[in-house]
Amino acid sequence: MGGKKLTVVHGAGIITVDSEERIYVNGALAIEGDQIVAVGHSSSVLAEYSSRADEIIDFEGSWILPGLINTHVHTSQQLGRGIADDVDLLTWLHDRIWPYESNMSEQDSYISTLLCGIELIHSGVTCFAEAGGQHVSGMVKAVDELGIRACLTRSTMDSGVGLPALWASESTDTCMKIQEDLFTRFNASADDRIRIWFGLRQILNATDDLLLRTKEAAAKCNTGIHMHVAEIPFENEWVMESRGVEHGTVSYLNKIGLLDHNLLAAHSVWVDASEVEMMAQARVKVSHCPAAAMRMLGFAPVAEMLSAGICVSLGTDGAPSNNRMSLVDEMYLASLINKGRVVFERGTTDPTALPAETILKMATINGAKSVLQGQSIGSLEVGKKADLIVVNPDKWTMIPLHDPISSMVYCMRTENISSVMCNGNWIMRDQKILTVDEALVMANAKNAAMKLITRAGIQLPKRGNVIY
Repeated sequence: MGGKKLTVVHGAGIITVDSEERIYVNGALAIEGDQIVAVGHSSSVLAEYSSRADEIIDFEGSWILPGLINTHVHTSQQLGRGIADDVDLLTWLHDRIWPYESNMSEQDSYISTLLCGIELIHSGVTCFAEAGGQHVSGMVKAVDELGIRACLTRSTMDSGVGLPALWASESTDTCMKIQEDLFTRFNASADDRIRIWFGLRQILNATDDLLLRTKEAAAKCNTGIHMHVAEIPFENEWVMESRGVEHGTVSYLNKIGLLDHNLLAAHSVWVDASEVEMMAQARVKVSHCPAAAMRMLGFAPVAEMLSAGICVSLGTDGAPSNNRMSLVDEMYLASLINKGRVVFERGTTDPTALPAETILKMATINGAKSVLQGQSIGSLEVGKKADLIVVNPDKWTMIPLHDPISSMVYCMRTENISSVMCNGNWIMRDQKILTVDEALVMANAKNAAMKLITRAGIQLPKRGNVIY
């Protein structure tokens, strides 16, 4: 045993999301330390491990899934929930988000990540890919305390119009040095739950020097690159004019060699068929954020990407572009809007587009592959990390349960998720987070958010006839 705690959970339905798509109606898992050592029928797992187990939990009536993986979220934007509703992307970015982010302190980032992490955990997320904030050290502290798994990225920009003065002064050398130092300090920290990635905010804010040096540094460190790609038509038009290519961002990134297996391209809405093929050939990963896409960006060709063999996962984006950090909601939306997109563009219906089993893979094993950890998380298999969620279907939201996979995608809501384990540790039991004081985090977040918005000078539109 080597002193590692042995936990056996049994009596539950288990959806493994393994390569054989095995589902155990009365299943069990044995977990030693941070690793799964057995998956199978309750009777066989209990017979082998119960006599040695430190903890045995009967989850009769529940279902156990791999922990969900959110591949695009701005944890530092959680304190800005509601500050940028009903505006176009450039207004959202230049007049709301950049003033907000540029006025954040490390403490603000820490509090914001704690608040976001609470919502992520309640919605069954055990791993997330940070899309980019300024104070990674604050994120690291929060992730360590939350007990969750994360790929953390600094929002990196060395050019562009409208940047806050503090950011505009950063040279390419400074951008690279800060990120390399973060990798040295924090990669594989927090019991190996944290990975440090390199970040490119978007091509509108990156010189060729930054793009190419980022590719080189990420390859040297054997880590990933997180970048917003092809979000709006203006971006592609700007790339065609400034870089002299016939298509847009994806075509140019392909031309300079940035498209690769370690690039996580967020959104990727405005791409054509030839660019989809480029991404597939380069083994680029895509994070599809359906709520944020519907709100400001458009409809990504997700069905075509999947057909081409692209690994597409799911993300929520940040609170100011979605408001809800629930990957459970994103699973439901992803299936519906991609069915609806087929109806709109082709004039025909196809209710089979992105079926439930595809969506569940996008939220689990595809997410794991997108964060370059497909060998260790994303499915419930022997040898993988013990990242899992326990779903209670005995609520009005999921009764009756005829088809477990369909119900997890189309019926499950956040309130059905009762317990969450990450890295072999329970971080939520019976809907109570065990790692941080939720009430204290929320109180601190309210206070910090008010001060931050005032400091940033953000003026929000008045709605309705408000009477005090």
